[in-house]
Amino acid sequence: MGSLENGAAAAAAAAGSFKRGLAPAPQPLRAGSTRRARARSRLARFLLFEKVDYLQWIAAAAAFFFVAIVFVAFLPGSGVVERPRLVLPSRRAGPGRGGGEHPSPPRRDGAGLVGLDAAVAFEPTRLREKWARERREEARSLAELGTPVRRLGVRKPLLAMVFGDLYPSAMQFQMVSVASVLEAMGYEMKVFSLEDGPCGNVWRAIGAPVTILPEDANLPNSVDWLDYDGILVNSIEARPVFSSLLHEPFKSVPVIWTVHEYSLAHRIKEYNASGMIQIIDAWKEVFSRANVIVFPNYILPVMYAAFDSGNYFVIPGSPSEVFQADNSIANHHNQDARIILGLSPKDFVIAIVGTPFSYGENLIEEMLVLQAIGPLLQKYHSENSTDSELKVKIFTGNITEKHKMVLESVALSVGFPRGAVEHVAAGDEHNLLRTADLVIYGSCLEEQSFPSVLVQAMSLEKLVIAPDLAIVRKHIDDGVNGLLFPKKNIGMLTQVLLQALSNGKVSVSGQKIASVGKAYAKNLMASETIEGYAMLLENVIKFPTDVLSPLTAGEIPLALKQEWKWHLFEDMKHVYRVNGSLSGYKILQKLEQEWHSNLMEHPPVGTSKISEAFSAIAWEEQRANEVMDIKRKMEEDELKDRNDQLRGTWEEVYRNVKRVERLKNELHERDDKELERTGQLLCIYEPFFGEGIWPFLHQSSLYRGVGLSSKGRRPGADDIDASSRLPLLNSVYYRDILGEFGAFFAVANRIDRIHKNSWIGFQSWRVTARKENLSDNAESAILEAIQSQKHGDAFYFWVRMDQDPRNHANKDFWSFCDAINAGNCRLAFSEAFQRMYGVQLDHELDSLLHMPSDGDTWSVMQSWVLPTRSFLEFVMFSRMFVDALDAQMYDKHHRTGYCILSLHKVSRALCHFF
Repeated sequence: MGSLENGAAAAAAAAGSFKRGLAPAPQPLRAGSTRRARARSRLARFLLFEKVDYLQWIAAAAAFFFVAIVFVAFLPGSGVVERPRLVLPSRRAGPGRGGGEHPSPPRRDGAGLVGLDAAVAFEPTRLREKWARERREEARSLAELGTPVRRLGVRKPLLAMVFGDLYPSAMQFQMVSVASVLEAMGYEMKVFSLEDGPCGNVWRAIGAPVTILPEDANLPNSVDWLDYDGILVNSIEARPVFSSLLHEPFKSVPVIWTVHEYSLAHRIKEYNASGMIQIIDAWKEVFSRANVIVFPNYILPVMYAAFDSGNYFVIPGSPSEVFQADNSIANHHNQDARIILGLSPKDFVIAIVGTPFSYGENLIEEMLVLQAIGPLLQKYHSENSTDSELKVKIFTGNITEKHKMVLESVALSVGFPRGAVEHVAAGDEHNLLRTADLVIYGSCLEEQSFPSVLVQAMSLEKLVIAPDLAIVRKHIDDGVNGLLFPKKNIGMLTQVLLQALSNGKVSVSGQKIASVGKAYAKNLMASETIEGYAMLLENVIKFPTDVLSPLTAGEIPLALKQEWKWHLFEDMKHVYRVNGSLSGYKILQKLEQEWHSNLMEHPPVGTSKISEAFSAIAWEEQRANEVMDIKRKMEEDELKDRNDQLRGTWEEVYRNVKRVERLKNELHERDDKELERTGQLLCIYEPFFGEGIWPFLHQSSLYRGVGLSSKGRRPGADDIDASSRLPLLNSVYYRDILGEFGAFFAVANRIDRIHKNSWIGFQSWRVTARKENLSDNAESAILEAIQSQKHGDAFYFWVRMDQDPRNHANKDFWSFCDAINAGNCRLAFSEAFQRMYGVQLDHELDSLLHMPSDGDTWSVMQSWVLPTRSFLEFVMFSRMFVDALDAQMYDKHHRTGYCILSLHKVSRALCHFF
């Protein structure tokens, strides 16, 4: 562009200095001849306006046709790979705005692509609209509710940080830095990993306990994810944790999944080509389970477009480039990199890099940058490419042979020796930055985040020259930590280069600028990353009433967020795992091997879940066949017994009875545990909902499961189907709102048909998850006390309110109940009692029952044992109380979606109350 402008100026100057000569004497001519002479004179004045150098005219025409051929043959539509306009479900492209803050992607219309000022934009429109809509609905519904709700926080918000391993890496370092700031904001964190590593000590140093999970997804999970207000999953290697998060009751726990690997994105095309649709569907399922998928740059959402369900979000910034640079400097890889790229030690290397997005104008920009570099050839006199000291290496995203041919022609026309300008392969970009003496960012496309390639170049202490894009100006101060040139006049790049070089090398001032840039790049984008995660937590997580409100993203002190926590990793520089390109392949290989093994065992079967060998229909057919075989075998045995019935010993009779019982067990009738349970004094029921709870349920005859839904029941187990005994539980609303009380009512309904024991008990699966369930010794002690009638008609419980993690302040009954129920526990009790007994209580709530505070404590989490007749009395009272409470809240709850016992729109509002 600069050369074209200079040409136009020269033409204008020539026209201005032209002097008209004397006109020849007029000759009498005919009218026709006069018109032809005038036409010729006008053409002469237009083309041959004085003495014309025909060689210059021919050269200009040749240059014009050469440029035309370049535009027609090699620009968009003729072989240069253009960035496809992918409209992801997560974003909406809007018109570009000034300053590059919200740029728009390249558009193509009848006139072609937009100019070089076009921009690539990723906007998580769906997520932002969802968050805004939730805030509006919450404000409106709480206003319609009429009764004020309050937050009486008694604990810090608890987050789970999940990793594939704990080896040092850029991702580990980033999340440690983020977590340390979140802790200062008021969050509490626990770390889970599938593999231990040196970073476990780093997490413990900042106060986060570490738990190692079983890597095999088939092993029982020992984590109650409902204890956590949110889960931050990091890396696709942590995918096995979704084996429980995909099932109830953990499907409602907010999950933020940070994906930084390219490995899975590179395999998507291969999976489609190989027919591995099951693997793709399985990844789509886990990607859609996360509330938000976070990427560290704007190219990954495009690469993972096949899995997008509208939950993609970008938090730009990562210390990975600095990690790579530090590792390269520490291991002295520069000389090896020069050998790989075929460079000699005396070569002066200029690297031209650009955006990872391919678009039509990148070829033009590379041509203009080469023209701007051309004047530097005067400083290098050798014409032999093998001896030339000036080498230009170009690295761009997508490259074709036509693209290379055009640039080679341009380079030769500018004056570069053949071979002095070369493209670098996709795997050698890191070697290029190590060997380069100077790095030019040749893309003029407005971007939303600072280019990572420039961060890495600055970290390697390379002098960086870039166009004055909005995002570049935000982080590069011209002449301080880098150099800038006008994006609308790339020809000015020549002057910038001449100022930056001295005697064929980078000048002293340029070296100082590069040194300042290295120090600046060390913590570049740290503030944006930390604020991004803090803002995301504010929008995704709805904290319950017993949680203390943490600081907001705008309240983070500047000193906490402006730097990464480098001091925490000083002792582990020698074990950095910086090769992010290989991360994520372990889980891919495992899933692919599992898919191939299933394919070998069951070739015709296709399923959306990799771990299943049969589809639901195949399982039903298999079960029907087994039942028919068992029935036929039983009929044959009965006929045999009728034909030949011999008298035998009691042992033989017992074995025959056990054989029949085993056959009945295969038909899901009665089993050994049910027979053993019949003669016991006590049976403890464990209510559950969903497959995620199965690992926490007991298998002994003392316990029996109560499934709140017909779905998610354990196959072959002697569980009670609560929904068949209490049809009210078929309503999702009442199943969720009653919670474990639904199991109480279902068991009490016609109790003699399922419970024939004199004592009854209940234990929450969450107690087992916290390892506060009855031990073997405690079970023996309770059975002994019941057998001996030691305490008579007693009530035994083993989960105490004064030891509840939410009750650190050791509050009394009413204060604790208010704290976990939006401050309205007493109000709810008061109005329910008025409906039950028809009495009028005063507004001060002093007429409520006075719960004694005499040094003893109360039972929580519905884990207790009492006589069966006392349980039935308790259920009679509870049914009246729940009916009164439901009449009080039903209308408002259905109208607004809220109730007075919660700050947010949740379906399990009453569960906390009980």
